[in-house]
Amino acid sequence: MRTTLSFDDHLFREAKELAVRDGDTLTQLVERAVRRYLDHRRAPPAPYRLELLTTEGRPTPGVNFDDRDALYEWMEGRR
Repeated sequence: MRTTLSFDDHLFREAKELAVRDGDTLTQLVERAVRRYLDHRRAPPAPYRLELLTTEGRPTPGVNFDDRDALYEWMEGRR
């Protein structure tokens, strides 16, 4: 489908230079940008939920959350 878009002169030049540098046409650059924008708006990320490893309501014995290196060693089974 063909359409006409109006861009700010500086934005147009910058987009055109980027498209040329990437070996694309301006049309390909605009299509890719619109697709990313629409995809991002369609699928909001699920909220992250942190689940702690617990035993009887307490942190797992032997896990020191204040020592990052020790925590990694414990998670990898080296402790």
